[in-house]
Amino acid sequence: MTKEEALTQRQWHVIDARGKILGRMATEIAKVLRGKHKPIYTPNQDAGDFVIVVNAREIKLTGAKLDQKIYYRHSEYPGGIRQRTAAEMLDEKPEQLVLLAVKGMLPKNRLSRKLITKLKVYPGPEHPHDAQKPQPLAVQA
Repeated sequence: MTKEEALTQRQWHVIDARGKILGRMATEIAKVLRGKHKPIYTPNQDAGDFVIVVNAREIKLTGAKLDQKIYYRHSEYPGGIRQRTAAEMLDEKPEQLVLLAVKGMLPKNRLSRKLITKLKVYPGPEHPHDAQKPQPLAVQA
C-alpha cells in the first residue's frame, strides 16, 4: 500500500465522553486527528482519521475549572468582548467546549483548520454517522 492510498483510507472512531476528563480526552483526539497513531505519519500532511464524540454534556473537568476557567470571544466591535465560564458552556454548548479543547492542542496553521473539520461532537448519545461504521476508541478516564 502506498502512502497516497493510506491517506485516502480514513477510519471513523467514536468516543463516549461520559465521565471522561476533558483534557486527557482532547489529547487523544488530537493524536488521532493528526494521524500520529499510524506509521505513515508526516507532520505536514493530513494522515488522520475522523473522530465522533458523543455524550459531550457529561464530560468532567478536574479541580475548580468549572467555575474558574473562562472562555472569551470578541465581536470585533469596541466593547464587544464576551466571556463565559466552563460551567455555562457545559450547560449551553457542550460540543463547543470539546471543540475548543481539541483545537487548542492542534498546530496553529492551515493544516489544523483542515484537521478540525474531521471532529464531530454531539451533546447526546445519538449521531448521524452510523453508515461510516465507526469503531470505538479507547480513551483512559
